[in-house]
Amino acid sequence: MKNYVLRVSCRSTRGIVAAIANYLADQGCNIVDSSQFDDLDTGKFFMRVSFISEQGVGQEALVEGFKPIAGKFEMEAEIH
Repeated sequence: MKNYVLRVSCRSTRGIVAAIANYLADQGCNIVDSSQFDDLDTGKFFMRVSFISEQGVGQEALVEGFKPIAGKFEMEAEIH
């Protein structure tokens, strides 16, 4: 199993957390830690998610598969 961290920031809107959690679950990943907040002054959303790839999905595949979600929410996203 590989451990990863996903960091995102974007304009705050409904559905971001659900989209991220569903994507990770669909990829066979288990979230082990998650932290998020909205900056009400700027309207930005920030999230950091630590997760384990229980099915051995590699970083490149996770990054590539996440691109549609990042695009939908106009996110800055990094998976390390």
